[in-house]
Amino acid sequence: MSGAALAERGAALAEPPATAPADGALRARILALRDGLEHGLIGCSGLVERLMIGLLTGGHLLIEGAPGLAKTRAVKRLADGLDGSFARVQCTPDLMPADLTGTTVWRQDSGSFEFLPGPLFHSLILVDEVNRAPPKVQSALLESMAEGQITVAGHTHPLPDPFMVVATQNPIEHAGTFPLPEAQLDRFLLHVVVEMPDEASERAILDLVEGELNHHAEAMPVRLTLDEVRAAREAALSVYVSPALKDYLVRLVAGTRSDAAAPDLRAAIEHPASPRGTLALMVAGKARAYLHGRDHVVPEDIAALASDALAHRIGLTWRAAAEGKTARGIIGGLVQRVRAL
Repeated sequence: MSGAALAERGAALAEPPATAPADGALRARILALRDGLEHGLIGCSGLVERLMIGLLTGGHLLIEGAPGLAKTRAVKRLADGLDGSFARVQCTPDLMPADLTGTTVWRQDSGSFEFLPGPLFHSLILVDEVNRAPPKVQSALLESMAEGQITVAGHTHPLPDPFMVVATQNPIEHAGTFPLPEAQLDRFLLHVVVEMPDEASERAILDLVEGELNHHAEAMPVRLTLDEVRAAREAALSVYVSPALKDYLVRLVAGTRSDAAAPDLRAAIEHPASPRGTLALMVAGKARAYLHGRDHVVPEDIAALASDALAHRIGLTWRAAAEGKTARGIIGGLVQRVRAL
């Protein structure tokens, strides 16, 4: 379905209630942050949009792509535009859970134990090559991502607000890796796949990097405070979703469970998406609408994000995998089949 057709249907589905307009100054600063990211990341507009959606929803992102596609650079540049703490964890097979959560140490002078927080106690966390971390370390991320807290030595410690985890993984090298379990994958709001740039983008990347080698890299145009991030989240999550569009969302995700929409596509799915996928797609659509200057979600928002929000939440049958089908292809097919009206 074309973007124009989706936008036309969105106008019919939206019917937003009369509400006060969003804070224009705050939106302008959010858009300035997005523009600053795009300026330093040639050909990565999709990745930039997903990072901004994660920031505006409080969701966590899994970024997958070959080495050298600016995954780490993107997250570090986002950190430069935020007035919050940032930590980067390079995952290796010998990493321990305490290397993320922190540990307790005995203080001889005070005669008591003291908790030393680990890198998870920062507002933005980059977990590089997360599939190289052993399962115990991956499970240590689960509570923090799901609950915004961690438990060490029987004591629960709240994490900062806002708190966002961006994990990366390399899809082309599997020696010494530990595939993420389904429960862990489901904690990510979006699974973003970064593709190779085209020739024009790669030529622009050469000019950008050469300029940075000869001069200092341009600073981010804004540096958002944590209060501004929280206010922007509140504004984005208040974006209106019409009842008709909610029905469309439910029918789209239900297409992974029943034969009503596309029996041939459903036959390729062994593990369908749960209601968490529906919720993730809705809040991501709200954030995308906010970034595009709308106070209501349209079907185009849902179609643009469906693969990133749902593909990692379904499992294919062995026959479908053997035939070369992919989860993203199945979700893309459902978007084409399930009509918004």
